[in-house]
Amino acid sequence: MDVAQLVQKLKEHGQEHLLQFWPSLTEEERQQLFHQLNDINMEEVIEFFRHTIASANDEEEKLDEHLQPIPPELHGAVTRTSPELLRHYEQLAMEQIGQGRVAALLLAGGQGTRLGVDYPKGMFNVGCPSGKTLYQLQAERLLRLQQLTEERTGLKGAIPWYIMTSEHTKEPTQEFFRKHDFFGLKEENLVVFEQGMLPCFTLDGKIILETKSHIAKAPDGNGGLYRALRDRRILDDMEKRQIEYIHVYCVDNILVKMADPHFMGFCLSKGADCAAKVVEKAFPTEAVGVVCKVHGHYKVVEYSEITLPTAQKRNADGRLTFSAGNICNHFFTTQFLRKVISGQEGMLQHHIAKKKIAYVDSTGKICKPDKPNGIKMEKFVFDVFQFAKNFVVWEVLREDEFSPLKNSDQSGDKDTPTTARLALYSLHQRQVLAAGGIFVDDEGMRLPLIPSAIPTVPGQEAISKNETNNNEIQKTCSRREEPLICEISPLVSYNGEGLEALVKGKKFRPPLLLSSLSESNGIKN
Repeated sequence: MDVAQLVQKLKEHGQEHLLQFWPSLTEEERQQLFHQLNDINMEEVIEFFRHTIASANDEEEKLDEHLQPIPPELHGAVTRTSPELLRHYEQLAMEQIGQGRVAALLLAGGQGTRLGVDYPKGMFNVGCPSGKTLYQLQAERLLRLQQLTEERTGLKGAIPWYIMTSEHTKEPTQEFFRKHDFFGLKEENLVVFEQGMLPCFTLDGKIILETKSHIAKAPDGNGGLYRALRDRRILDDMEKRQIEYIHVYCVDNILVKMADPHFMGFCLSKGADCAAKVVEKAFPTEAVGVVCKVHGHYKVVEYSEITLPTAQKRNADGRLTFSAGNICNHFFTTQFLRKVISGQEGMLQHHIAKKKIAYVDSTGKICKPDKPNGIKMEKFVFDVFQFAKNFVVWEVLREDEFSPLKNSDQSGDKDTPTTARLALYSLHQRQVLAAGGIFVDDEGMRLPLIPSAIPTVPGQEAISKNETNNNEIQKTCSRREEPLICEISPLVSYNGEGLEALVKGKKFRPPLLLSSLSESNGIKN
């Protein structure tokens, strides 16, 4: 160890405090700290910090006068697309899937801290009857889509699944998949890789010591994907497999449709190199980023960067002008990503995240602050939209495709295991009803389409008068206060297809679990 050289490097960058406990460390602790500090490109991370602070100060102005909505011809929507065209999109995507040209890429660097668990969020079980975790649900959706593609096209192509983890989630994730035999996927088609880590800084630019011999580090944001694609040679692997199209998404959305053929097919039909799947904002001040154009470039603008009058603007049809809510669900071509990692990635700015970061004080005591005391630097996956030449947006129904899992049930906040679970039940209930299934109570009386505990979904049909009357509906609702429990295994249906043979004309008493023969004996209720 060349400690003298390290001391000199730290002094040059005003970080000599990182060795303040050196005399009291054991030889093993010294080795650990030395290698941590030696592995940091100090000049680069200090420059990151300076640029991040400077850009944050520059971005305080509101962006209203520079905003433009996505042009209508580039803003597709599942609700404004005919069934025939949706089938065409499906066919386009499945032909590419069948030829092995499509991959799914999962952003899974976060731990389940806000959920109150100490393991990766993908390993979380929200409490459905099947007991399946987010990872299992997603793995089985990929399996079903591969099977569906073969049924529709005769082509037997795999969808390689790339999972970007962090330093903390990589090994648990790998072990989890090994323990469960990769949930039926081929091992060679699951590629787990690690994103980069960056030191955490105090508000005045000092790298934080977490313990006497360990610096505080955090993942470099989901926008760290692009550096990881290059440094871990993941894009090289994709190109060797002849992958051309990639679906990128976040782990916490229980309703996510990986490699969604409607979305992928729409992008293919438009010749897109980059795209975003969005949901319509629920109301003008909803705390969600908006996909739009700024200074002629595509971007996600945070709600805090827009004034209320602009957020409230509406088109002639009454829809919000800036309505495209970002849900971290994207399409890229490998050709586009190659350009990004070959030079454009270095142009992306880091963003500030002020956090409560544990630190060691001057006496060597580890302290856990009760308010933000430091800065984590992050890049966002959507920051590359600005480089797109052919960018499009595909809008889907929130109740069908977006229910994130972020907080514990005890938090009193939204986006909890309960809300995720109920969103899945609601989707599957509607799919059973659409396929002709009937839900009844313990007395054999037909249940209303929407249980009283679940808000009515816009556009959902009510029970017709010739089937029942309002008094019967009210009576049934009063008897049934809890949500209707209905779960369909992804191995049975990817998106509601193929259910008629199982449910049409049949009566089911909740809870209902539709599972495949490989899982169980099928329908349970």
